[in-house]
Amino acid sequence: MSFDFSRDISRTGTASLKYDGRQNMFGTAEVIPLWVADMDFSVPPAVTEALATRAAHPIYGYTIYPDSLYQALIDWLKRRHGWEVQREWIVMCPGVVPSLHAAVMAFAGPKASVIVQPPVYFPFFSAVTSTGGQLVLNPLRLENGRYTIDFDHLEQCAAGARLLLLCSPHNPVGRVWSKPELERLLRIAENYGLVVFSDEIHADLVYPENKHCTLSLLAGNSPNIVTAVAPSKTFNIPGLNLSALIVPDQERRTAIVRAFDTMHVSASNPFSIVAFEAAYREGGVWLDELLIYLRDTRDFVEKYLTAHLPEIQLIQPEGTYLLWLDCRALGIALGITNTQIKHFFVHQAKVGMSPGALFGEVGNGFMRMNIGAPRHIIKAALENIRKARYGEE
Repeated sequence: MSFDFSRDISRTGTASLKYDGRQNMFGTAEVIPLWVADMDFSVPPAVTEALATRAAHPIYGYTIYPDSLYQALIDWLKRRHGWEVQREWIVMCPGVVPSLHAAVMAFAGPKASVIVQPPVYFPFFSAVTSTGGQLVLNPLRLENGRYTIDFDHLEQCAAGARLLLLCSPHNPVGRVWSKPELERLLRIAENYGLVVFSDEIHADLVYPENKHCTLSLLAGNSPNIVTAVAPSKTFNIPGLNLSALIVPDQERRTAIVRAFDTMHVSASNPFSIVAFEAAYREGGVWLDELLIYLRDTRDFVEKYLTAHLPEIQLIQPEGTYLLWLDCRALGIALGITNTQIKHFFVHQAKVGMSPGALFGEVGNGFMRMNIGAPRHIIKAALENIRKARYGEE
């Protein structure tokens, strides 16, 4: 490989949430942190170089979005996803979480019903509840170790709803929704006049044997589809807080821009802008190698669990660097409840993962593991879990 993803890079003392936030999150700093969704890999060299060049200019004033930034995103979406996006469709945003809130404000409003499909990234819930919307849950179905959408129930939910928040690819269960699944979802949305906010920030992190289908492209750039994209997860720059919405319909663009205006937030930052552009322009080879490394780590975890920790079932991920682990059988073997599983991992195994309950009640008994780290760190975490499970020193 041209890039060394096995290299240790200390993040302690850098105000890293993942590392320096361990005490607050787990009650102890003595855990291997595999929780918050950023990676322990250095970013593409072009990003570092672009940031260094910009930092060398000693004035960091108010910054506009250059045409070259839009073109970098347009070129990336066409090259990697076959999606031809028009310049005027793009709305720059200060991250996907604010975009979720803005979408609920713009397309649903107070007391309107918004569909969320748990287990799912937890800001999906708060984006609805904190803006006065009514949360409608359409839980995913776990069948034979694979999650699917409960379409019959989704249709019942859609009858009284205005907005569906879709996670595609899905965080945390790792599904890359198939074309037939998305086509069925689109038929339901069209029949009931639903707006679909499609969070596709993990779209570039799809394993080679799978293919991401862009919902808006599949829908012929329908006015009722709003798509969130970002370089944050793809290129490991989430701390720079810059994303984009692709909104083909002018009326919907106006509505969401108006919602952002009420928040009085700006995504314009001299460093996030140059990193965004450099990543999309020159990060492709780095990403290709990253996906191979992540795939091999995923396969390593699966083999390790099968051989040494069979009571933990890996829900096979088709995308993302986040693994969804079914630990319910482990809890039964240890004689502990689902709510006590987090304590076992933190205080006995010394591994800090995200408890499944964060992603909705249906996540109880599950854990989310971030494998975006050198493989020897993932191996050390698994060995800690094995030793704790069998009482070894």
